[in-house]
Amino acid sequence: MARRKLKKATAEVELHILGHWLFLIGIGMAVILGVALPNTTFVSSVLVLMGLVIGLLNIKAKEVNSFLLASVSLIIVAQSLKYIPLMGSYLLHIMSYFVFLVAPAATVVAVLAIYKLAKD
Repeated sequence: MARRKLKKATAEVELHILGHWLFLIGIGMAVILGVALPNTTFVSSVLVLMGLVIGLLNIKAKEVNSFLLASVSLIIVAQSLKYIPLMGSYLLHIMSYFVFLVAPAATVVAVLAIYKLAKD
């Protein structure tokens, strides 16, 4: 019985670590490819899929409110960067890719939070 709990806890930790690595890789992709390959459908699709996995694996119950607030703030602020002279277009492409990463994760977390609230 104790071994099953240990294996389950180890698997949860490994999935959580996978979620962290996916998030870091997604940030790196958003920055690098936002400058090198802006407005690419394939990159956007990959980031959306990564965001879905991150939302399922990475966000714990106590982090839901903070994550959703930060996600909404990021999505709103991302659109205002286009008004910055010289660097605005690069920042806008980077933040657009970052929104493609975070928005699906926020959607998953929000749906799970609503489900838990409705269940209680």
